[in-house]
Amino acid sequence: MMNFLGFSFGKKGNKASKHKSATSSASSLATNSSGTHGHSSQQHQQQKPLYLSSPQVNNMLVRGNFKTITELPKYVDINEWLAFNTFEFFNHINLFYGTITNFCTSQTCPTMSAGPGVEYTWSDSLSKKVKLPAPQYIDYMTSSLESILNDESIFPTKAGPDFPRELSSVVKKMFAQMFRLFAHIYHVHYDTVLCLNEEPHFNSLFAHFISFSREFDLLERKEVQPLSELIDVMSRNGVLC
Repeated sequence: MMNFLGFSFGKKGNKASKHKSATSSASSLATNSSGTHGHSSQQHQQQKPLYLSSPQVNNMLVRGNFKTITELPKYVDINEWLAFNTFEFFNHINLFYGTITNFCTSQTCPTMSAGPGVEYTWSDSLSKKVKLPAPQYIDYMTSSLESILNDESIFPTKAGPDFPRELSSVVKKMFAQMFRLFAHIYHVHYDTVLCLNEEPHFNSLFAHFISFSREFDLLERKEVQPLSELIDVMSRNGVLC
């Protein structure tokens, strides 16, 4: 899928090895994707975020519109396409988080924040919303996503079983959680991304992710609000349609 990033992954070959300690169920993910959006406080005049500054905002590996690589290929089943891309996006965003994980600690990131006034909460087994340090939230989230991806009843890998009828709704919840990780990295750790010279790769991955989510209606407008300015810039530049 994303060979322009210079990485190669098998369907289940690269798991979140650094994020194994937490265990979450698919039902927990559903709760945490639908009812636990971060709250926004009154907006104040803020300095332009680093990820919106020039030339960083325009640094991409690919020129042109990402729609051409997100459209459903001819003769490919839509469920297969959704499943394949969900695996790939999870592997790639997890890979990027792995490069900055030493800078994302309970001390530097006491909450799962995504810009001024935006903090994501996790719902525990009793559906109680709790604030967690970003590393713990991401640990829970990646473990939950990995558990779902490895569930043969949702993502069958052998010939015979069909995809479940509710696959699209499951993928939507997964995309909502992956977006939160994008948002946290952009708002809190983009300086590290720049120091590692990863911004062309990371911007390209995000553009691909948003383009795919638009193509198949996987993210709500309110869910992408923390990075709406970046999405607008990419749209004006013709990267997104």
